[in-house]
Amino acid sequence: MPVLQDAPVLFNTEVTDCGHLIGIMTLNAPKSLNALSVEMCQLLSTQLERWQVDTKVVAILLKGAGDKAFCAGGDIRKLYNSMTDTAATPNPYATEFFSDEYRLYRKMHYYPKPLILWGDGIIMGGGMGLMAACSHRLVTERTRFAMPEISIGLFPDASGSWFLQRMPAKMGLFLGLTGVHCNANDALLVNLAEYAVASNDYEAILQRLRQSDWKAADIANTNSSINSSNSASAHSVTSRALAAQPVAHLPISKLALYWQPIQRLLNKGGLADIDRVLRDDSELAQLDADFANDSWTQRAIATYRHGCPVTAALTYALYNKVATLSLEQILYLETNVAVNCAANLDFREGVRALLIDKDRNPQWSRTLADCLTLEGREYITQHLVSPYPAGEHPLDNWFTTTAQSLIINNVY
Repeated sequence: MPVLQDAPVLFNTEVTDCGHLIGIMTLNAPKSLNALSVEMCQLLSTQLERWQVDTKVVAILLKGAGDKAFCAGGDIRKLYNSMTDTAATPNPYATEFFSDEYRLYRKMHYYPKPLILWGDGIIMGGGMGLMAACSHRLVTERTRFAMPEISIGLFPDASGSWFLQRMPAKMGLFLGLTGVHCNANDALLVNLAEYAVASNDYEAILQRLRQSDWKAADIANTNSSINSSNSASAHSVTSRALAAQPVAHLPISKLALYWQPIQRLLNKGGLADIDRVLRDDSELAQLDADFANDSWTQRAIATYRHGCPVTAALTYALYNKVATLSLEQILYLETNVAVNCAANLDFREGVRALLIDKDRNPQWSRTLADCLTLEGREYITQHLVSPYPAGEHPLDNWFTTTAQSLIINNVY
């Protein structure tokens, strides 16, 4: 297929030795570290639909252009501009951005063909949502991932409420509250990746996929249910090809090293108790002296202390409320929270301080103590309520009326 080199996403195919095709999708905005835009989400969704019904395509590989990042998050500058340009509520651009992004994640989660992530370099925010939605994730010694929304007054979105809740020992809550930077070994531990390879192994991986015996999988019907035997065979062929690549030497996992003090910290009580420990060096040292004195931990704690209290309250509330919800219900809920954040002060102020004026001195609207008063709790809860008139939520068509009522009854 023709390739437009300046397109925000590049699509091409690789022919396998047995005559099938591997689809390649490349996020193509290296100057912005491949930040995810509305157009990117739409292009990815459309191409996935085309390749799903193309019986020659047996698997799809997703990667980022350049050598610095797979995807460093969403295009927050455009969101900021929309928040400053219009007072409309709900914000039209925020509605378009988050609903298109979340539709893409849902499509990827249930995609019948193998989705392979080349997770080299920086992966944050929206990139994490793409990572979590792929069936086969490769990471390298250069992989660095985080959910840094506490620094900009948003919340761990991009399906973060779904995948953070599913990490062991409450590590996901620690990631959401602190924006801590993690590595490839951490990704393997928290089930965000399956394979660790060297950053210069991309061509070798592609060659293994080309040389695999896709005929044996009888791929003709892989556009049917992911549970079908044909589709399962395609996933097995992919797994065998990726597992054959030698495992790379990776930096140690800090999450594995410190899971016990992290778990003790996050079971201290409620958010006020966790906050007290995170702000008290002596209490941190009591958890574990090595943990408290590690530069990795200290950077995470500094991020939390400087971060947005409303984000901390939203992160904690969502973490504890979504455990029994489906992926669709969580994305529906995240749409509410994201669009409500776009209408409130802290998200705009956080982006201003970090990316626009770059003074790194955000003036947050509330302290955590404010958020924990009766009025503050009501303010946090209002973020979860749909900002749309009845029947006009952009993801309404995912649910029956009964399913929508279950979201409300389980959450509010």
